[in-house]
Amino acid sequence: MSNTDTAVENPSPSLPCLTTARVLSSFMAGIAISLGGTVFLRVKDAFPGGTVVGSFLFAVGLFVVCTRSYSLYTGKLCYVLHKGPSYAARLLLIWLGNLAGCMFMGAIENLTAVCGDAGINAAALKLCEAKLDSAPVSLFILGIICNVFMYIAVNGYRENPHQLGKYLAIIFGVMGFICAGSEHSIADMYYFCVSGAIYSNPGPVLWALLFISLGNFVGGNLLPALEIISKKLNSGQQD
Repeated sequence: MSNTDTAVENPSPSLPCLTTARVLSSFMAGIAISLGGTVFLRVKDAFPGGTVVGSFLFAVGLFVVCTRSYSLYTGKLCYVLHKGPSYAARLLLIWLGNLAGCMFMGAIENLTAVCGDAGINAAALKLCEAKLDSAPVSLFILGIICNVFMYIAVNGYRENPHQLGKYLAIIFGVMGFICAGSEHSIADMYYFCVSGAIYSNPGPVLWALLFISLGNFVGGNLLPALEIISKKLNSGQQD
C-alpha cells in the first residue's frame, strides 16, 4: 500500500473536529471536577474533620482528569511556557468547556434529593457568599496559591517515575489547595452553578471567576518559570 493510500485512509482530523474534541474533553473535565465537588459538599460539614476527608475524596475529580487526559483549565495552563501563544489561546475554549460541564452537573443535581433546604446547594451557597464578599485581590492571590498546588499535582502525575508517586501527587495537591483555603476556578464554577448563584447574581460571580482564573494562570506558571530560570543559571555557571 502506498503512502498516498495510507494518507487517504487515515486523514488528519480537520480543525472543526479538533475543536469539537477539545470542547467535549473540557466539558467532561468540568463534570469530573463537579463530581469531586459533590462529594466534598456532602461530607465537609457531616462530622468533625469532614473538610479534610472531603478534600481527600475531592481528588477523584483530578484523578479522572489525569488518567483520562481530559482538558482542565487549571491543569493545561501549567504548560503555557513550554507550548507557546497558540496553546495559550486554547485556554479560553477549555475554560468555557469546563464551565459548561459544571453548569450541566449543577443543573441535574438540583433535580435530585441531594439538593434542598439543607442539601449540597445550600452548602455551596455559603461558600459562594464568602467568595463574593472577598476582595478581588484576595481571590487573585488565593488563585495563585491554588495553582501552585495544582502544578505540583498535575506535573507530579506527569513526571514522577514511580506509579505510587503519581497518584500521591494528585491526592496531596488537591488536599493542599483545599485545606489551604485557596481558590480553584473550576471547582468554584461548580459551587456557583449548583448553588444557583451564577444565575441569581451573574455579574459578581463572573467578576470573581475572572480574578480567580487569572490568579490560577499566574500560580500555574510560577514554578515552571522559576525552574526555567534556575536551569538557565545553572547552565551559565557550567559554561
